[in-house]
Amino acid sequence: MTGLMVSMLAFVAGVKDKLTSEKGATATEYSLLVAFIAFGIIAGVTAFGGQLNAWFQGLSVTVNGWQNGQP
Repeated sequence: MTGLMVSMLAFVAGVKDKLTSEKGATATEYSLLVAFIAFGIIAGVTAFGGQLNAWFQGLSVTVNGWQNGQP
């Protein structure tokens, strides 16, 4: 074989190895997982945001009563 043929075969083998590598697939899977977790958190906060806000406001009234000496 000539030197050019060996170089071409090495190049094709390198490209084939990069195309069959699973590193990109793993990164994509993790990014999708993170996106779904973030979407779940956003949906939960949206669904329970009003109730959570009311709970914290009630807690602040209670704490202010403690500071003013009321039981």
